Amino acid sequence: MKTQIHQKLRIGMIAGEISGDLLGAGLIQALQVYFPDAIFEGIGGQAMLETGFDSFYPLETLSVMGLVEVLKHYRTLKRCHHHLQQHFLDHPPDIFIGIDAPDFNLGLEQVLRKSGIPTAHYVSPSVWAWRRYRVKKIAQACDIMLTLLPFEADFYTQHHIPVKFVGHPLADHIPWQVDKQQIRQQLQLPIDKTYIALLPGSRAQEVEKLLLPFLQTAVWLTQQRQNLHFLLPAANETLQQIISQQLVQFPQLPLTLFHGQSHEAMAAADVVLMASGTATLEAMLLKRPMVVAYRVAELTYQLARRLVYVRYVSLPNLLANAPLVPEFLQHQVIPQLLGEAVLSWLTHPEKILVLEQRFMELHQQLRCSANEQAAAAIIELLSWNAKQSD
Repeated sequence: MKTQIHQKLRIGMIAGEISGDLLGAGLIQALQVYFPDAIFEGIGGQAMLETGFDSFYPLETLSVMGLVEVLKHYRTLKRCHHHLQQHFLDHPPDIFIGIDAPDFNLGLEQVLRKSGIPTAHYVSPSVWAWRRYRVKKIAQACDIMLTLLPFEADFYTQHHIPVKFVGHPLADHIPWQVDKQQIRQQLQLPIDKTYIALLPGSRAQEVEKLLLPFLQTAVWLTQQRQNLHFLLPAANETLQQIISQQLVQFPQLPLTLFHGQSHEAMAAADVVLMASGTATLEAMLLKRPMVVAYRVAELTYQLARRLVYVRYVSLPNLLANAPLVPEFLQHQVIPQLLGEAVLSWLTHPEKILVLEQRFMELHQQLRCSANEQAAAAIIELLSWNAKQSD
């Protein structure tokens, strides 16, 4: 296969947030096994930079969610999009890979593909959940869609769009069982406490909407039950500052603030209270019971609720197509409701055993050597394109 492809590959990649950065880094490392001299450039975060990736903009440039929120950053995003489009048109890569960030990447992929550059999109947009009209644009934008979840691949197959389900790298990396007590010892936490992890999100706008109700929920819980301790990881320095400012209002709360270490915080916890997103998948793979919450700008919520086709927002529920974990959205995100849901897990250990078995089944479904599968799909596309060029 390598004889059909230039050895000095140039690969364009754009990741839109921390989860995409991790996926991008894993894919780069898998491709570097075959093409150690390949050049990777575009937008990426710390994990991608550590592979030798050349990022033209900080990852945070694209870390914006919500219809209203995107409008606030429209000019910056537009300038960034135009610059990258012109760069890749002037210096065509052998392939362009958009990682998530569909509102940014799909338009770019469409232009690049039209100019003759093969394109792949890694991580399906939630087109199966809302805004299904985007299927037409996806068909025009990418030569292949790489999905992390099996039901997504079924959706694209039904719409006659080339697709490959590659599994999820987290499912490959997280072991079947994680020793809670061992993680607590590593974090130097007392082993005789009941631990609740609080994960209000990895974006500033998520944290600003969820941190306060999460902390108020923690206070409510301490009034209902003794011996509780809360674990709060901050994804980066910016979020740590936001969190530290809020914590001043809660001096008596038994809480440990971590810089990073969200994986460890979840692994050490008895229950996780968290924002909807990729982290819910990680908590599922760790086999931890969770309570999921999400809030966005009110206009975003009112617009989105009219366009959504699915019953659930959290990945465990979507994968199982069943309400495995409780979800609270928008006006339901209040301390008593969240607190009662957390207490329900703590007071019903038999429910946790049933949940752990379902989580194990879903883990097995997603463990497919995702980085290698994704790299194989990219190499196949490159090989096919090289043959067409001969």
